Amino acid sequence: MPSKTHPKIIAAAVQAAPVLMDLDGTIDKTIGLMKQAADQGAKLVAFPETWLPGYPWWIWITSPAVGMQHVQRYFNNSMEVNSPEFKRLAKAAHDLNIWLSFGFSERDGGSLYISQALIDDEGQVVLTRRKLKPTHVERTVFGDGDGSDLAVCETPIGNIGMLNCWEHVQPLSKYAMYSQHEQIHIGAWPSFSLYRNAAHALGAEVNNSVSQVYAVEGGCFVLAPCGIVSQEMQDRVCTDDMQRQMLQLGGGSARIYGPDGRQLGNTIPESEEGLVIAEIDLDLISLAKSVTDPVGHYARPDATRLILNKTRRLPVTSQSETDAITAPTSEPTESTATDPA
Repeated sequence: MPSKTHPKIIAAAVQAAPVLMDLDGTIDKTIGLMKQAADQGAKLVAFPETWLPGYPWWIWITSPAVGMQHVQRYFNNSMEVNSPEFKRLAKAAHDLNIWLSFGFSERDGGSLYISQALIDDEGQVVLTRRKLKPTHVERTVFGDGDGSDLAVCETPIGNIGMLNCWEHVQPLSKYAMYSQHEQIHIGAWPSFSLYRNAAHALGAEVNNSVSQVYAVEGGCFVLAPCGIVSQEMQDRVCTDDMQRQMLQLGGGSARIYGPDGRQLGNTIPESEEGLVIAEIDLDLISLAKSVTDPVGHYARPDATRLILNKTRRLPVTSQSETDAITAPTSEPTESTATDPA
């Protein structure tokens, strides 16, 4: 028997629309989709960015002043970690014997964060993390994460990490993830329905390529769940034809990629809900990394290196916590890096 063996699992990437600004309704829908994934043999299911309670699309199509009308409802339907709603999702993962990753608007005190959670098949929370820097107008709603959110967890089904949306165009953040020997990456997206024919960089072609390149660079599997914009969502957010032109229906493009960049599993029409299902065989990673391992044999740390500070950034600390933070053990760690060329 070989000394190193890897499991094969079935994974599912969700393409669906949330029940916008309805936390309980979206949790109901989440559990239904989890059951569908489990019925198809999936051991891991991944949901889109801010799936709970949906992405705040109005920030892209109207002014902050007009968007204030949505603030209270969105805040109230955002979710606290370890809240009863959060625990309901953990219980569903346990009951269905499935690993669960989901994006959510995290409520912490008076602030919101673009967050992701990973829960194991026993209902235990493995990881929660926050988007380091919300993109553009997202900053009118959400706060920042920090270096501790660039985390990869060793699990029985593989080393798993997560990023949101345009964190995948941040080269240093990606390299920090690669350096932790990620095997299964969950790259969550909200939808590709915004500014069609006006902002190519926001569309499916570019961002599917970003997910695909992540798989090749990292030598890992990438699950890229993706939301869609439903008629109900558009009706709630858009008030005139100009706004409906800016935020069109559909935009779903969930994908799964192998470590060689190959697209795996099925595809779903952009306006339809469903699951992209594929087998994850971690043995394929060693083949990919035998050619290029950017944090191993293909690295040049003598030329370029990445400094990764994983200290949790807190606005208030006690004296004892301050002493711990200034201790030598909290110094930034270094990871090797190479130029893209």
